[in-house]
Amino acid sequence: MAEPLFRRGPGRIFRRLGTRAQVVLCQLPLSLLVAAIAVATPFAWPSLTHSPLYLAGIVLHAILFLGCFLVPWERLAHRPYLLIPVLDFVAIGLLRNGAAPLLPGLAVLVVFPVIWLSASGMLARSSLVLSFLGPLLIMLPSVAEDFPAVTAGDITSAVLFPLMMLAVPLAIRFASVSLRQQQAELADKDRELRDLLAASREREKLLETVLDATDVGIAAVDRSGHFLVSNSRQRNFRRATGADEAIPGQGHQLIFGQDRVTLLPPDRRPISRAMAGESFADYLVWAGEGPDQRAVSTAARPLVSEGGRLTGAVVVYSDVTGWVESLAANQELVSNVSHEFKNPLNSIVGNMDLVLDDAELLPPHITRRLLVVQRNAERLLDMVADLTTSASATLNVHPKRTDLASLVETSLSSAQASAERSHVEIAADVPSPLWAYADPLRIGQVLDNLVSNAIKYSPDGGRVSISARADNQWVRLSVTDTGMGMSTEDAAKAFNRFFRSESARRAAIPGAGLGLSITRMIVERHGGSIMCESGEGQGSTFTVTLPAEGPPPAF
Repeated sequence: MAEPLFRRGPGRIFRRLGTRAQVVLCQLPLSLLVAAIAVATPFAWPSLTHSPLYLAGIVLHAILFLGCFLVPWERLAHRPYLLIPVLDFVAIGLLRNGAAPLLPGLAVLVVFPVIWLSASGMLARSSLVLSFLGPLLIMLPSVAEDFPAVTAGDITSAVLFPLMMLAVPLAIRFASVSLRQQQAELADKDRELRDLLAASREREKLLETVLDATDVGIAAVDRSGHFLVSNSRQRNFRRATGADEAIPGQGHQLIFGQDRVTLLPPDRRPISRAMAGESFADYLVWAGEGPDQRAVSTAARPLVSEGGRLTGAVVVYSDVTGWVESLAANQELVSNVSHEFKNPLNSIVGNMDLVLDDAELLPPHITRRLLVVQRNAERLLDMVADLTTSASATLNVHPKRTDLASLVETSLSSAQASAERSHVEIAADVPSPLWAYADPLRIGQVLDNLVSNAIKYSPDGGRVSISARADNQWVRLSVTDTGMGMSTEDAAKAFNRFFRSESARRAAIPGAGLGLSITRMIVERHGGSIMCESGEGQGSTFTVTLPAEGPPPAF
């Protein structure tokens, strides 16, 4: 099949047509105009019906148009259909010179073959030559008729009109060059976009593979709650909760609180909290019901645009059923062991109290030994109590508006006797009242732990002081001692269970290493924090931060 008439420029629909149909469409505008002139001739210019040249031009146009239909151009090589616009010059010349001087303007019809030859993109130099010579040959007969009385106007029109027609293919060619450059740029951009799209799809597949390979559920949602990205584990979580809809809060979702039986309200479900802009971690919920119920630890971080606007959130789900069940088994074991310890220890302490009530009847050395037994039995009871509290994951706090100044006063009064025995001076600089959102029983326990530790780790005497400062959101209590202190590395581990600093071990100061871990647990259950600053031989400062008016937003 021959090449299309227009290799570049015309639309895709035109290029999809066969060669014969393209030739017909290129010739059709000129043929329609000539047909209209032929129909109007008997009425408008009856004298032209007797002009052989004029009639020959009309007949030649008709033959050329029929040839567009009848000749199988697609079977011929070397693009012979370009003969049609060349012969159009001859037909237009016959029409124009046959109709002169009635219709001298028919020469303008030459613009159609000129455009055809120029837009074909073939025979570039030949089309330029034909675009000039064709109109020139059409205009020359008029000049020849006036010879030798040829005027300057005749010569000007005979030359100016071909030059005008020559400007048409030049303009088309310049426009074609610009168009080809634009098309080349578009083609390059199209290739770049295709490459970027292919790379994006590859990255998307890689991301899906990575997400599905993780052992946690991950979901990204927009502000409406529609899922943008999720992996297979997160989809399993949704199926387990009976929530296949895209927007959380719709339908009946089996998401329970820590008691495993109370359905969470819609605004406390993980995705609802994340959509509200909350940032949280280790938020434990139970998904599903019956024997397939699973414990799920959730965390969320907001997605924020460059302008600081909340656009969505990322929520992570971790199945911690095994960990929770192990912890429950551990708590049960500790509870049973503690119970078994407490009974005989209580019996020992009780009987020691009864015997020591009659201490004046006993020899002094027996009394001293019984006192040693009593102190160690009481110490064991305290250690069992600490172990039970430390192992408990259900340590309950009941915060309310509490005056911390009164708790500080009570704690210092209780520690006064121990401080005097250790030659430690204790003091407080706390404004009264000092209101905080706290459980008075638990925070009293925190203060007792910190003050007793400060006295215990000041074996050579010194000073223990409590200070406080507050703002609209937080209250900060600091317990400072001038005791032995500890290294920076040990201070970072001070709140770990069973941790004892090297300086404490060297000084043979008794303890199980549970007091500070319990203290941190209590403080964090309030939504607060605790930190330690210390240096060897420079004492220590423990700072407790508690909410002033209510639970913090992300708690």
